Amino acid sequence: MANLLLKGLRKSYGDVQTLHGIDLDIPDGEFTVFVGPSGCGKSTLLRCIAGLEDITAGELYIGGERVNEVPPARRGIAMVFQSYALYPHMTVADNMGFGLRLAGFNRQQQDEAVARAAQILQIEHLLQRKPKALSGGQRQRVAIGRAIVRKPGVFLFDEPLSNLDAALRVQMRVELARLHRELRTTMIYVTHDQVEAMTLAHRIVVFNAGRIEQVGRPMDLYHRPANLFVAGFIGSPKMNFVEGTLASADAAGARVRLPDGTLLAVAADATRLAADSPVTLGVRPEHLGADAAPAAGTAAAANALHGRVQAAEHLGDSTYLYVDVPGALQPVVVRADPDNPLAAGDTAWLTVPPPRAHLFDGNGIALPRA
Repeated sequence: MANLLLKGLRKSYGDVQTLHGIDLDIPDGEFTVFVGPSGCGKSTLLRCIAGLEDITAGELYIGGERVNEVPPARRGIAMVFQSYALYPHMTVADNMGFGLRLAGFNRQQQDEAVARAAQILQIEHLLQRKPKALSGGQRQRVAIGRAIVRKPGVFLFDEPLSNLDAALRVQMRVELARLHRELRTTMIYVTHDQVEAMTLAHRIVVFNAGRIEQVGRPMDLYHRPANLFVAGFIGSPKMNFVEGTLASADAAGARVRLPDGTLLAVAADATRLAADSPVTLGVRPEHLGADAAPAAGTAAAANALHGRVQAAEHLGDSTYLYVDVPGALQPVVVRADPDNPLAAGDTAWLTVPPPRAHLFDGNGIALPRA
């Protein structure tokens, strides 16, 4: 097992810089997930850690040792890719033990390591099969087993579940979480799927355009995003955003004026902003109430915004309403009670609890809670 430390790590391809000074400390035994949209640099950083890409500038330490010039085979890491990359003519056992054979381990050592990894992954009954006789999930277990037999200090996963269907992805997420609990090894996992990030990570690192936007525990990022990008990326469906201006602010909170003149109270400290400054209101779908009429007879009394329902999706355990609201960047999504009667074409009043709302300044930076 090993910790990782990245200091000002940069990566460029000619004049194009893809990583802009990454500083990150990953403790020994932590399951860290790199998440972000395609092209944000997360896989490039993983390949730099693995030694598959040269580091342009900065320093990388694994287990306290500077490894910038250390070849991949000597870094004590094992990598699992999106592609299973199994040898079709070899059995599962031979695929898993192939790396050990190349490293000079004898047959008994190979068999013992493969048997131990197969037991952990619960694939003992598959050892004599060939890849063509395996399902996608089984092939991915074999690819992970090939990494386990090497007993690395750090596991690197580059979108390993992308080729699986939805049901298998859920199953493999559970398997990976169990694997980490058993091995207690440092794991770094790259994905663009924020659901995978939320369910697997001890800590999430959110990337955007080659920079780290925020690092934190999943629920910390969910409830306290640092900026609009993180707020919109973490959560499914994502946070709703409505543009407005700051009407007033004091120690008790702020009041936001929407384009249609509606005033909403938000429990945020906006005292550093001038009146009429542009702001963005953020609220998650499950924190909005949805009714056909405003509470207490007026929108102001209910701290509500209103709009026309564009669509209603009934999922059994809940109903998702899509509501056109003045100032909203996209239709506002509401996770409502499954028996909510609102339908397409109805007018909806959406109650905004002040403590549940977020407020962002004109630069997209989150304002602190009041």
